[in-house]
Amino acid sequence: MEACGKTAIRVTDVKKIYKLYEKPSDRMREAFGLRRKQNYRVHYALGGVSMEIFRGETVGIIGTNGSGKSTILKIITGVLNPTAGEVAVAGRISALLELGAGFNMEYSGVENVYLNGTMMGFSEREIREKLDDILSFADIGAYMHQPVKTYSSGMFVRLAFAVAINIDPEILIVDEALSVGDVFFQAKCYHKFEEFKKLGKTIVFVSHDLSSISRYCDRVFLLHGGKLLGEGSPKEMVDAYKRVLVGQYSVPDNGGETFPEGERTPVSGKNPTLLEYGTKEAEILECHVTDEKGVACASILKGGEFSIRMKVRIHRNIPAPIFAFSIKNSMGTEITGTNTRIEKAWTQGAEAGQTKEVTFTQAMNLQGGQYLLSLGVTGYRGDVFEVYHRLYDVLSLTVVSDKDTVGFYDMASKVRVEDAEDSGDR
Repeated sequence: MEACGKTAIRVTDVKKIYKLYEKPSDRMREAFGLRRKQNYRVHYALGGVSMEIFRGETVGIIGTNGSGKSTILKIITGVLNPTAGEVAVAGRISALLELGAGFNMEYSGVENVYLNGTMMGFSEREIREKLDDILSFADIGAYMHQPVKTYSSGMFVRLAFAVAINIDPEILIVDEALSVGDVFFQAKCYHKFEEFKKLGKTIVFVSHDLSSISRYCDRVFLLHGGKLLGEGSPKEMVDAYKRVLVGQYSVPDNGGETFPEGERTPVSGKNPTLLEYGTKEAEILECHVTDEKGVACASILKGGEFSIRMKVRIHRNIPAPIFAFSIKNSMGTEITGTNTRIEKAWTQGAEAGQTKEVTFTQAMNLQGGQYLLSLGVTGYRGDVFEVYHRLYDVLSLTVVSDKDTVGFYDMASKVRVEDAEDSGDR
């Protein structure tokens, strides 16, 4: 079945069910019809997932390990068949899934290029025309003529991605593979993503790198426990994912129920639509930003000093609360942040009824623009990580600058240019 119109991929109520047996002999007995009773348990890798991806979109799929991310990609690409439901795809897919999938370990890199290209439907002549681009992108030198069983994981992913990206697909699907390459190769791959976006191609990728999800994706799907928790903007879904990580966002049941919002903390004069959650064993009552003179403000001059302040009420004895802040840009990418544990600033316990005033003071070296401030109080009870209170995007912060450099923040370089001594060399 093919998708039509502006739809590149349509997934309709897809289920993937596995039978889990206690021992191999149970599987064999069932295969030969010898079992008298059910000797397996049913595992839903996907429990009825639907999603629609449009042409030209860059879409991210996020979720915890075992949420069904890789399974849905394998079903979309045809590597797995769904137990139930339908998948419709319009366009040639190039997929980079499990590392080295489709490679013959005894073949050289070049031989595997021809092998993979043939499997994708290209003629030998077409592959030969693309070979130089593939070799250049992979950039593994003479290893291209060695058996791939001698490759490091980094070489493997370079070659696999080079093949996937250079065959001119209409839909590119990538499953976490970029985390294997080094930072220079990752930068090259994401630059290729930018080129693909400009050409109107469709990209679907799974990643645990939330900054990349926020930066490159138009939309994001959040999976958990084989179910689709939601879809929306990168910021919305990344915030929801963070709640999942600390067990404060439940999987929808058949009625579609999710984690209740609860009573919102009256943080005066702040963002009324902030995301808030936590056990409330400690609670952020007040928060504000002050300039270097101690005056509360929402705008900070670049290069100056500023402080982030919060007042926290302790409602239950806590062994060692951790107070934290983070700063995002308007796209939801976390730029910087720290906490009292990292700074080794305060590691004592706190008793019920106490109120703590926490102040982080630092230089403002971010580029001019709008930012969002998030605050949190967390901690550990034994080995269990707990979130007592988090306020995402509680305050907006404007950085005023008359000099913006490259990237997210200013290195505050001191520059010196002077005449060099003439050594007489020519």
